[in-house]
Amino acid sequence: MDQSQTRHDGSGVDIASNVTVTPAQVPGLDGLLGLAVGVVVIAGLFFAKDVLIPITLAVLLSFVLSPIVAALRRLRVPRGFAIMLAVLSALATLGGIGTMVGMQAASLANNAPAYSETIQAKLDRVQHFAANQLRILTPATPMPAPSSIDGAAVRGTRTNPLEVRISERKTPILEQVGGYLEPIVAPFETFVIVLVVAIFILMQKEDLRDRLIRLFGSSDLHRTTAAMDDAGKRLSRYFLSQLAVNASFGLIVGIGLWLIGLPVPALWGILAGVLRFVPYIGALLGATLPLAIAAGADPGWTTMLEVVALFVILEPLIGYVVEPLLYGHSTGLSPLSVVLAAVFWTWIWGPVGLVLSMPLTLCLVVLGRHIPSLEFLDVLLGDRPALTPVESFYQRMLAGDPDEALAQAETQLTERSLTAYYDEVALPALKLAAADVARGAIDRAKVGRIVDGMLELVGELSEADDTANAANTPEPPLNPVPEVAAGFAETAPHVLPEAPADWRTEGSILCVAGRGILDDAVTAMMAQLLTKRGFGVRRVTHDAGSRASIGNLDASNARLVCVSYLEIGGAPSHLRYLVRRLRARTGAAPILVGLWPEGEAALSDLQIQRALGADHYVGSLGGAVETCIATATTARGEATA
Repeated sequence: MDQSQTRHDGSGVDIASNVTVTPAQVPGLDGLLGLAVGVVVIAGLFFAKDVLIPITLAVLLSFVLSPIVAALRRLRVPRGFAIMLAVLSALATLGGIGTMVGMQAASLANNAPAYSETIQAKLDRVQHFAANQLRILTPATPMPAPSSIDGAAVRGTRTNPLEVRISERKTPILEQVGGYLEPIVAPFETFVIVLVVAIFILMQKEDLRDRLIRLFGSSDLHRTTAAMDDAGKRLSRYFLSQLAVNASFGLIVGIGLWLIGLPVPALWGILAGVLRFVPYIGALLGATLPLAIAAGADPGWTTMLEVVALFVILEPLIGYVVEPLLYGHSTGLSPLSVVLAAVFWTWIWGPVGLVLSMPLTLCLVVLGRHIPSLEFLDVLLGDRPALTPVESFYQRMLAGDPDEALAQAETQLTERSLTAYYDEVALPALKLAAADVARGAIDRAKVGRIVDGMLELVGELSEADDTANAANTPEPPLNPVPEVAAGFAETAPHVLPEAPADWRTEGSILCVAGRGILDDAVTAMMAQLLTKRGFGVRRVTHDAGSRASIGNLDASNARLVCVSYLEIGGAPSHLRYLVRRLRARTGAAPILVGLWPEGEAALSDLQIQRALGADHYVGSLGGAVETCIATATTARGEATA
């Protein structure tokens, strides 16, 4: 075991010798291997994009067609025939769209020169207006081209033109045919690959699922199978819903532009529907070309303003009303991850990657939520909080920012009572702090600041609502005393019971903190909850119950004593002695001990409970409050009898 010795120099300053200095940590083999795998995967995505893009499109197409195939299968259509019907319907739709786009584009090409002249005239008028406003009209004087230099004729002038001969190279016939067919063959080849792969994916859907289960999680077949099926159904529904929304958007845009009188409105509607798959800026990109055509088709500005109004009204209506109603308010992706994913996939796969960035990233997040080995994808890209409410609360306390903790508490209190918030968030956070103290991760000065922050938070929540409901009604306390359990059973689960009148005197319940530094914060929470029920509560520190100070403890009105222990183990003698001193000071008053560590043995072991000497034992603040109410109710019944 390492030992540390201390010596002194002449100045009286302690100098530690034989101190082991922990070296800075370097990435381990697993980290380096993961980094290497990530680099290889990204390089593969980049260099193999000609192969991966058709496969990815096929997978996404299979997600879109899968609900259609499932619906046909429910109608008892054979699997192969159902797949062919779904594929043929997709082909017919794509063929009709392609034909319409071709016809519209050809019509637009004939009028392009006229549109260009109109746009140029508008730009000239705008430039002339701006120049007049700024008073910077500076007409340029053209410089005549020199016809001679030092008396020598200059070639390339009107008087001495250059002689130019055009020599055309004869292109081989096969090369000409290849040049004509290349723009057609490449997309057709990709289309055929996508179609064939999508058909095979639909035919072997279950087999592919089983192979993925084998790769990512065969140890729990039931859970993994359910997760994969759920992920597939969710993705299919989302993609089909998004396709329907974007198609409807394009259809409405096309109809609106037709009513406005814009040329080739069907082309702009199809383009707007496709570009809307691009996150955030898709609608803006879809409006760019219609605005340009509106500027060229109309010498005035009315058409342009109508097109702007169409997109400004339609996009918020679709994005903020229709989409949330159809598939929820969130896609499951954080806004930053959507932007970064768009940049990444555009860099990897170009414009196709930009259009596919949202579906691809969503697939990765869904896989991360269901496959443990890929959970980091959900953490990095998903919109779920990276920290639980307990961890977030503790982190804010560690950072010394009780204001943020208070903001979080106010958010949590909209869904649960104050008692439930203390039991489910604040108390577990203090348990994390106690665990860090036990292993030496934080010093006592930091713990003191955490306690101060907790006390400040408890004070801020003094007016918070503690209304109980079915979701946060506390469990009955673990207590061997029959009459207390009976008193709890008589308590209505949806009503806040109040303290009896004779228990409202100050000091009726004496709340004593345990000897741990964090116990004072738990005692403050318990005292506040009891005060809200009408009890007269006095909160004292652990020192007030020590041997030296127990004689000065004012327990004249105490009818119940509550002791809080957050840092304890087994059956410690210091708790037994504290209970003995408190009993000697308070007489016949029952003693309740709150043991907050998870799984504390004294909560269930009757032998340990008898050794400690208290009357009641609870493991939650809600249980402590209900036990106090039950004790007061029982005492009132006995007094009446």
